[in-house]
Amino acid sequence: MTKTDDTIRVLIPLQVRKKNGRPKIMPPADHRPSEDLAQDPHILRAIGRAWAWRRRMEAGEFATIQELAEAVGLPERHVSRQLRLAYLAPEVLKRLTCGREVSAVSLYDLCFLAGEAWGEQVGRAVCE
Repeated sequence: MTKTDDTIRVLIPLQVRKKNGRPKIMPPADHRPSEDLAQDPHILRAIGRAWAWRRRMEAGEFATIQELAEAVGLPERHVSRQLRLAYLAPEVLKRLTCGREVSAVSLYDLCFLAGEAWGEQVGRAVCE
């Protein structure tokens, strides 16, 4: 049996925040990420889906975003917003998909960044 004097209490400073709708434990502010860090799978999946939708629309499979949304079973607003990711600047896509950097932009903000000119997209801070 342990006595109350034998108890060790360990405190770990952490914050829990939501990222892409999921809880994520945030490291301390002075933490430097390691080199083997991978890209955000939610962002990669959304970019891949946007490119697939773009190809299907360009092939004439769907005439409108509404038809595409009905076919994939998602709200039209969601499809419209995420379809913008297929029009990100090549440099931004390269940094998001090939770079080993932590994404500083949420998927939601990235959808609106895609509506800007390519020069402005690259100029804005996409990765830390």
